[in-house]
Formats: sequence, structure tokens, C-alpha cells
Amino acid sequence: MTPEILAIEKVAEQLKNDGKNEEAIAKNIEILALDENFVRAHLALSVLYHKIEAHDKSVAHAEKAYELEPDDFNAAALSVTYQRAFEGTRDPVYIQKAESVNTNMR
Repeated sequence: MTPEILAIEKVAEQLKNDGKNEEAIAKNIEILALDENFVRAHLALSVLYHKIEAHDKSVAHAEKAYELEPDDFNAAALSVTYQRAFEGTRDPVYIQKAESVNTNMR
């Protein structure tokens, strides 16, 4: 990770904290343009897209983070993302995916 990415990430985090979700999304997309495998940007986008109820994008970024780093933290984040997507859409596919992730973590 470069100093440039870290600087953009810092700005994105402040924008998120200020409730400027769309601007924070743009900054994280800027990070991914520099490094498409920067896991923290995918995780941040997953959270931010959830906040604006773009559940499909939220799930896609959580899945990408888990694909890049399939550790327990990212598995848990993915499961929570699926659960939130289910709550937001009532689409049973999401709860099935959450249960699948939870089963694989045991």
C-alpha cells in the first residue's frame, strides 16, 4: 500500500464519519483504481453501500474482500453483510448465503 492510498483512505474515513457517504464511496473507488485488491477499500465500500441501501454492491464488495483474504474477520464481515442485505431486501438468497458462511466458519 502506498502513501497515496493511505492518504485517500484517511480522507474517505473522515467523509464516512461526517455522514458524507457518497463522497466516501467516491474516495474508496479512487483507491480501488490505484489498487483493485486493497481489501480495506472493499470492506469500506461494503459498509457504505449498505448505508445507502445499495445491497447488491455492498454484497459484491464484501465477497471480493473475502475472496482476496479468506480469513475469519472477512468471513464474519461477509456473513453480516448477507444478513443486512436480507434485512433490507427480504431476499431469502442472502440469508441462505449467510448461513453457508457461518457453517464454513465452524
